[in-house]
Amino acid sequence: MVKKYLIVFVAMCMIQLAPVGLGAHHSVAAKEEKQVKIPDTVKDISRHNTYPNPDMDPEYVQPSPTALELFKTTDYSIANPNLIRLLNESTIQSSKLAVGFRANIYLGNWALNYESKETSLNWEYKQVNINHADNRGGTDLVELSYEQNEEFTATGGLTTEVFAEDDVKKLMIAKAKENTKLNLAFKSTIGRGTKHDTMLKVPAKKVGYLQAFTPAASERGTVTYGEVYLNISGGEKKLIIKNVTQKGVGAWIPVQDKLTFRYVVADQPKKQP
Repeated sequence: MVKKYLIVFVAMCMIQLAPVGLGAHHSVAAKEEKQVKIPDTVKDISRHNTYPNPDMDPEYVQPSPTALELFKTTDYSIANPNLIRLLNESTIQSSKLAVGFRANIYLGNWALNYESKETSLNWEYKQVNINHADNRGGTDLVELSYEQNEEFTATGGLTTEVFAEDDVKKLMIAKAKENTKLNLAFKSTIGRGTKHDTMLKVPAKKVGYLQAFTPAASERGTVTYGEVYLNISGGEKKLIIKNVTQKGVGAWIPVQDKLTFRYVVADQPKKQP
């Protein structure tokens, strides 16, 4: 509805519309890079996973030259790829007929940007599998290895309700990936029959358990919202952002194709979860 109104209104002032390609996006200044240390108990299963998880690359939209000029007219950083795409669709040119024309076009209430406050990893976010070997009656060591019993999907999501949830999730996952350098997605699946060459030895008279967990990133920060207007005054164009608000937000984002293994030895069988 906003786009239709914008196109009709702009056409009256001799404003031309043209599509622009996709690429990198305009965002808040990046913080100092963080180095995530992956524990030795975390193993990569990307080559063994029987379920091919799709790559969830962050959505980047390269601002057009006109959009870049509009960014300079506001003090607020704009990182939302959907808002950048909307601005890209308008190539505004001066026209003699537009001299003296004034307009203030409402583009909507948007999630403008996201600022990361803390990114941390829970290496045992959700248990996805357990294998065991009962060697209570044995006299020698027996081998225990990982094999996924059933397909399991670990699902993340926002920890609080927010306006424009899909836009906020895009902003948050892009920042979390930047901070961790890990392959993150709000869904990660481990296929049935997935194996890993991790091999453990269960002593005689013992029961061995090999638990597998999917890791996840905990992302916390602040999202900035604002009502965006395109202001045209003669040959001058600028963005006006009103009623700016901020909201704290958190999210759990699973790490794709990695598992954390925990090995436990017991005298007696344990009740399976």
